[in-house]
Amino acid sequence: MTLQPESPVSTFARVIRMLPAMVLCLATLPPAMAASSMGADYFSNIVLTTQDGKQVRFYDDLLKGKSVAINVIYTSCTDECPLETARMSEVQRLLGARMGRDILFYSISIDPEHDTPAVLKAYAQKFGVGPGWLFLTGKKEDITALTKKLGLSRTSDLANRDGHASSLMLGNEPTGQWMRNSAVDNPRFLAASMSTFFGWPDLAAAPSYAQALPVDMGRAEILFQSRCASCHSVGGGDKIGPDLQGVAQRRDPAWLARFIREPEKVLAEGDATAVALFQKYKQVRMPNLRLGDEEVASLVAYIDAGTSKPASHVAAEGHEAAHVHHKH
Repeated sequence: MTLQPESPVSTFARVIRMLPAMVLCLATLPPAMAASSMGADYFSNIVLTTQDGKQVRFYDDLLKGKSVAINVIYTSCTDECPLETARMSEVQRLLGARMGRDILFYSISIDPEHDTPAVLKAYAQKFGVGPGWLFLTGKKEDITALTKKLGLSRTSDLANRDGHASSLMLGNEPTGQWMRNSAVDNPRFLAASMSTFFGWPDLAAAPSYAQALPVDMGRAEILFQSRCASCHSVGGGDKIGPDLQGVAQRRDPAWLARFIREPEKVLAEGDATAVALFQKYKQVRMPNLRLGDEEVASLVAYIDAGTSKPASHVAAEGHEAAHVHHKH
């Protein structure tokens, strides 16, 4: 029996139906995180340092009485950290005035020896980080204990930071409720799930499944929207990374395929084009998306097909696709 893959529209509808249950299923988190009594004693009120060099106490200054979204990153990451930060940057834009007022973002470095406040500040600037979003560093042992208590670490992290869990923990400290999401999810889905979790009815501006336009998305388009669209457009102008319109014509096919498949290796080899792109786009590292040869080929074909369309048409398609797609 061959199982047919679930359509992106069906996936989105299923996830939206699951949101209330996701909020209620707090038992899936570490036991202490489901308790409303969790406070300074649980978190030990450790001292962290922001990207601006300010020392803060985790519970008293960052958590008490607040709604938060917390993830872990490190700036030299060649895997999903750049994608996580790009996704959260888009969520920041979607939340608008709520950022810094109704919710705070915290990105905690798990490489504190390298990620000094100055390094974190430069990293944050690359992604257009605004008010209400702090990048934090501190003592290694404190961060290890904190990320474990937050449910944001796993035993394999110690051996391989590139394998760290790309999770986003949402927390409502006054109510004691916590929920885990993927930090690399579709930004509109993340914004909608925050709206549901924190009870922001007016943020229903993120379109519901019932309102969404039916979009026939192929696998390559799903791949682009889920893994590439936060940093790139096809005909819509530069974002965090370059506009990809015409890239299949500008670059050697073998070079392009390899760069998509293993960008960190191409850059480490000192390839002139890779280095030039790295310097031009604020030294933001393209993540290794762990794509196979067939996926790379289909992605290039999708970008090439989009190149032949008017830029306004491509941008409109991407906007509609973002409404209905959620990578589960």
